[in-house]
Amino acid sequence: MTGQLRLDDHLQRYSETAPHALAVAAAVDAIAVAAIEIADLIATGDFADASGLTTGRNSDGDLQRDLDLQADAILRRCLSRLPIAALASEEMREPQIGDREAKICVAIDPLDGSSNIDINMTVGTIFSILPAPDDPTLAFHQRGSAQLAAGFVTYGPQTSLVLTLGDGVDIFTLDRRAGCFRLARSAVHISETCEEFAINASNRRHWDTPVRAFVDECLAGVEGPANHNFNMRWIGSLVAEAYRILTRGGVFLYPSDARPGYGDGRLRLTYEAHPMAMIIEQAGGSATTGRERILELSAQSLHQRVPLIMGSSNEVQRVEELHCDPLLVASISAPLFAQRGFFRL
Repeated sequence: MTGQLRLDDHLQRYSETAPHALAVAAAVDAIAVAAIEIADLIATGDFADASGLTTGRNSDGDLQRDLDLQADAILRRCLSRLPIAALASEEMREPQIGDREAKICVAIDPLDGSSNIDINMTVGTIFSILPAPDDPTLAFHQRGSAQLAAGFVTYGPQTSLVLTLGDGVDIFTLDRRAGCFRLARSAVHISETCEEFAINASNRRHWDTPVRAFVDECLAGVEGPANHNFNMRWIGSLVAEAYRILTRGGVFLYPSDARPGYGDGRLRLTYEAHPMAMIIEQAGGSATTGRERILELSAQSLHQRVPLIMGSSNEVQRVEELHCDPLLVASISAPLFAQRGFFRL
């Protein structure tokens, strides 16, 4: 591992490519430094207790653990050394306005999947870097396509940093002995087709018909329209789901559903769906709400929620087809004319 390209060398090369590149590179480097500290914190269990200790709810109503707050504090401390026009975090009620002359804005989810920490499951950090508008209060109302860079860190058996600077996706793994990230995979590409799908199947009764129809096609395997078998996965950690897609392909669905509070999905557009969509698209995949490309959306509020379906492009396209064509869904769902309908041998 010692001979592999270091992240700081990669960022140094990138910093010379565009006017904003130096600021982006500095922000990514600061996040990497914070990630090493967070990884050590998680690995040693040096936080409030083994379960992360629930301390209450954040400004958007989600359960908040002590570890969420510690990760947020570490990231904000590391980023505070840089000129940043605006900083947003899942743990903040409103964005923090900083240097109005700065070139970039940063949005972070400090510790995605923290509810899994007590079962020793992979958690992570997600980040999005945007250009600074003339009015920094509008920083996080930009379309996802405006992002300059995006990435996430997974804290698991390995600590890995997934990064796109707008020209493909690279994965760096933490070299603990040297205290730095080294390149593990470059130019990551997601296969157009897949054999795995991830969704929380316990919510099936609440799903819209197009989502049920897609999952039914997957479950039908070789006897269904997809004509091949699928494995179903569900980790409940967005970073872990995304990492699996980048390494093995597949599709992830966190749709809207009929439960109270889930009508607009549950993931946040600004600091979860936007950066994930940029990463997935840069790796050759697709990301959608089911009806709209995620990167075409702009948030109306910092913690706006959105459905997210992402992964192998053929499967994501199929989900969109089912959402946009009621007749197609009806033809699949009709008991007399479905794949195993009454009149079909």
